[in-house]
Amino acid sequence: MNEIEPSKNGRPLSERVATRLLYPTSRPRGKSLRDAVAGQVVLLTGASHGIGKASARKLAAAGATLLLVARSREDLEVVAAELRADGGTVHIYPTDLSDFAAVERLAGDLLAEHGHIDIVINNAGKSIRRSIDKSYDRFHDFTRTMDVNYLGPVRLLLTLLPDMRERRSGHIVNISTWGLRMPPAPRWSAYYASKGAFDCWLRSVAAEIATDDVTTTSIYMPLVHTRMSAPTDFSGVPGLTADEAADLVCHAVTSRPHEITPWWTGPIQAWSDLARGSAHRFMGRAFRKGKA
Repeated sequence: MNEIEPSKNGRPLSERVATRLLYPTSRPRGKSLRDAVAGQVVLLTGASHGIGKASARKLAAAGATLLLVARSREDLEVVAAELRADGGTVHIYPTDLSDFAAVERLAGDLLAEHGHIDIVINNAGKSIRRSIDKSYDRFHDFTRTMDVNYLGPVRLLLTLLPDMRERRSGHIVNISTWGLRMPPAPRWSAYYASKGAFDCWLRSVAAEIATDDVTTTSIYMPLVHTRMSAPTDFSGVPGLTADEAADLVCHAVTSRPHEITPWWTGPIQAWSDLARGSAHRFMGRAFRKGKA
């Protein structure tokens, strides 16, 4: 097999090797995952496509009771039908996370119907890549990403956390982005600001709820080739498949590490913090080169 021969999932060998070297690709053993989630009530947002759908498949097969949230009832019903056909226990809750009243009702309904939530996987997200000169008359880009990526999840957890803390049991997994561990990149201001807001909120809250044995995992997810990333041309950039990303989610709920991040983001973040001016100039040069 040479370097340009595709793999079974259509990716060249060179990309698979780069992915293994650059990105975390942990996969828990089947028994470990079953021990962690069998009989557990798992709430998963953004469950109708991509990482959410792939994670739902793995968690259902391991015996979790899944509560799936996404905007589209039709898409959720398709996913639920597939999982139920394989013996999964699945409940669907069509909800738009930017509708805060609906989110508050959702959280109350979940506790009323299921008694408690063991694991919350905050996976739903909205991505926008747009330069600032094309955003002057698009304030809704910023409000929409903030609503979906930050305020909606906060509204959900404000209702769920009291029960978790009272029961002294619970785990929250946040699907964040590797971009927060790197110098701010041009064109991603709306997306990074919203993801950074929730990341900071959760890390602050984590220090408080740890005293009640409620734990958190932040996954600084690298590029994943899904429907959400498709509008940006990432051809030639190594990335995870949705299935590989779902393995990281399963690792998070099994081992419950504080964070999962590409190994090289720590040194880059340290460099950007110590030499912020240099990092800013580097990103500026990259932006100008991209426009050329």
